[in-house]
Amino acid sequence: MKSERPIQLASSSPRRRELLRQIGVSFRVIGADLDETALQGESPLAYVSRLAQAKAQAGWERSRDSDGAPVLAADTAVVLDGRILGKPADMNDAIAMLLELSGRTHEVVTAVALRSSAGIESKVSRSAVTFRSIDPREARAYWETGEPCDKAGAYAIQGYAAIFIVDLQGSYSGVMGLPLFETAALLETAGVTCWQR
Repeated sequence: MKSERPIQLASSSPRRRELLRQIGVSFRVIGADLDETALQGESPLAYVSRLAQAKAQAGWERSRDSDGAPVLAADTAVVLDGRILGKPADMNDAIAMLLELSGRTHEVVTAVALRSSAGIESKVSRSAVTFRSIDPREARAYWETGEPCDKAGAYAIQGYAAIFIVDLQGSYSGVMGLPLFETAALLETAGVTCWQR
């Protein structure tokens, strides 16, 4: 079953599209490209919240949907020792990130924002992910799969990197990039129902 009222998704992420389909939400993708550079001294929580809200607002301003369909956006950060690990610049960067994450617990923070005619609302999901030890040869082999290229922290929980993950406390969908509990709650406030109605 799909929701009757469609939304607009301000994201090109195939994972976010997959997750919205999973909960039966109809959507169309719109562009909302922004400078994603963190501000000086900005905390990871403030960073993802700011970007998710800015993407939702940018999508709303660009689309001007005649039906007033709400705009959903999200942003995810992988955080280790208070430092944001973004998308890797190249193989060496990806391997370095994976070796930093090796044998340790890091945090994944995802903010989701919804812009509607009533304004903008957002929620945040925080999860703790523990990796087993990874050696440099394995990190390089993982890079060669192509999977880490465009992923925060150089890994995808739903892909090959699943074999690295010893423990997850929090939201699996949040680590993927769109926390479904928080997303459904925001959509409900805008009159958008998921599969259950």
